[in-house]
Amino acid sequence: MKTAWTVDQIRRAEATIMGEPDPQTGVAPGDDGTLMRRAAAGLAAAVLRELRPASGRTVHLLVGPGNNGGDALWAGAFLRRCNVRVRAHLLTGRGHEAGLAALLRAGGTVTDVEGLHQPCDLVIDGLFGIGGRAGEPDRAIAEAIGDTPVVAVDVPSGLASDSCAPSGLRADLTVTFGGHKIAHLTQPDRCGPTELVEIGLDLDATGPPALRQWEAADVAAAWPVPTRHDHKYTRGVVGIDAGSAAYPGAARLALAGALNTGAGMIRHLGDADVSLLAEFPSVVLAEGRCQAFLAGSGWGDRDTRAARARLTEWTDTAPCVLDADALRPDLLDGLDLSDSLLTPHAGELARMLGVERSEVEAEPMDAARRAADRFGATILLKGGLQYVATPGETTVQMPVPGPAWTARAGSGDTLAGACAALLATGVDATLAAVLGASLQALTAADHPGPRPPERLAERFPDTLAALLAER
Repeated sequence: MKTAWTVDQIRRAEATIMGEPDPQTGVAPGDDGTLMRRAAAGLAAAVLRELRPASGRTVHLLVGPGNNGGDALWAGAFLRRCNVRVRAHLLTGRGHEAGLAALLRAGGTVTDVEGLHQPCDLVIDGLFGIGGRAGEPDRAIAEAIGDTPVVAVDVPSGLASDSCAPSGLRADLTVTFGGHKIAHLTQPDRCGPTELVEIGLDLDATGPPALRQWEAADVAAAWPVPTRHDHKYTRGVVGIDAGSAAYPGAARLALAGALNTGAGMIRHLGDADVSLLAEFPSVVLAEGRCQAFLAGSGWGDRDTRAARARLTEWTDTAPCVLDADALRPDLLDGLDLSDSLLTPHAGELARMLGVERSEVEAEPMDAARRAADRFGATILLKGGLQYVATPGETTVQMPVPGPAWTARAGSGDTLAGACAALLATGVDATLAAVLGASLQALTAADHPGPRPPERLAERFPDTLAALLAER
């Protein structure tokens, strides 16, 4: 599992070692250069691997006025010892004093933007670090880089470390120090692969991480596998009210998601449609006790009073997954949703919060946290990257990312069914959301292409079998 930290947490961990920086000079009283040289050594080692063989190759440094520029300059000095030609461009005409001196002593040179147009094998982006603002790089610099591979120092310049919004340079590799930043996990297309260099920061002392990104091994370890003592009732009975005359397929999609995730039993509690039994003969139409419910997928314009009565009854009885047309504030307000999971996409979450969709898309983690606290429920914000926020918790969970093939109508219905099946096993809403979303993403990655959501759900058992074989 990868963890990511805010800029404030990184700064506080650094201050524990070096002391608080002077507000005028930005220099910490205990900063003897040790952390910078550790970071630069890790950066240089990564660059040497990228250049292999390195001797005789040429590297350009894009150097800003801060510590990121210092990391780049010190790395350049280390690269010179391996017979790498190093040319540094000082963006503001100055650079980290000790780092620049080390580079010049080692035989590196300083050039201007025109000098950056000279051929090179790799560019080290040390313009702006974790304190930089979001924005696009200077056009002259971008043109000078061209198609040359870029290794970013800590974060690509112009990409805000705490943000989920894309901006700035694109890197082929990012080398970061002490801990991953939020942008590394939320903007992989900008950062490229991220290599973490440990420099001795105690980030755990700053509080919980801002973001946890799950990996396949984590999903396998956390999956609720039935034992020989289990039966259909202990594995979990799911009650599903999905679909309508306008959206009849929603019921089929939700049932497919729950069935292929391993529900012990499924009760179809929406408008009876016996044609469903032809494809899902194990689904029953009889009411009875359920360990979890799913409501809202494909409801359409259901009568508000009837919908409210159903949600009140079910949320008072068992944990629920509420999706799509159940995600209306007039239906949700006043319900006890502490054990339940809401599964909105960005547009639905915007409606729930009374904001524009663009606001949710710009800062999805913040929007998901706000909704979790507003409604007292776990939130699974669906999209290209998915976020799970739990009421009262600052850490947001990111399920295993998947390919964009799942971005199609009906995927949310099958995902809701999968989450309901997991909720019925007794896991909490946060874990049900992470595991369900990860299962769908992993299956799509293993079976790429435009597979209809219900057909992709049929592959869930194969994905689970492969995952659990490695447990």
